Amino acid sequence: MIFHGKQAVPLRHLRDRRNRRNKYRMSETRPARLKLRLEFAAPLTLGPGKARLLELIDRLGSISAAGREMGMSYKRAWTLIEEMNSAFALPVVDSSRGGTGGGGARLTDTGKEVLLRFRKLEAILLREGAEEIAGLQRLILDP
Repeated sequence: MIFHGKQAVPLRHLRDRRNRRNKYRMSETRPARLKLRLEFAAPLTLGPGKARLLELIDRLGSISAAGREMGMSYKRAWTLIEEMNSAFALPVVDSSRGGTGGGGARLTDTGKEVLLRFRKLEAILLREGAEEIAGLQRLILDP
């Protein structure tokens, strides 16, 4: 026996991986979700994080504000933008330096098109793959 808080728990329950997995799964009630991640040879990986960063820059007009909203540093947000800007034929974000007048950032036409195409592709996958996702979900152990 081992004590977990004030409750005695048989040691075999802690060793039994299947028991722990089922216990974890019982608390997990959300349905399956799809995350699209495109890997290009550029090298560039475009996924939900970069798409969200582009959306926030478009809405907030600032790389630092978009990064803060996502819980990342300005340097990390800027690195992701630089990665995308150098991978595409034309930049996806246009930025101006801060200073007395303040800086800012905006999506270029290319950036808007990249974001639009990514979101359309996500919608297609969700719509067309819904039956397959549901089939896979049915194969998961019942809680």
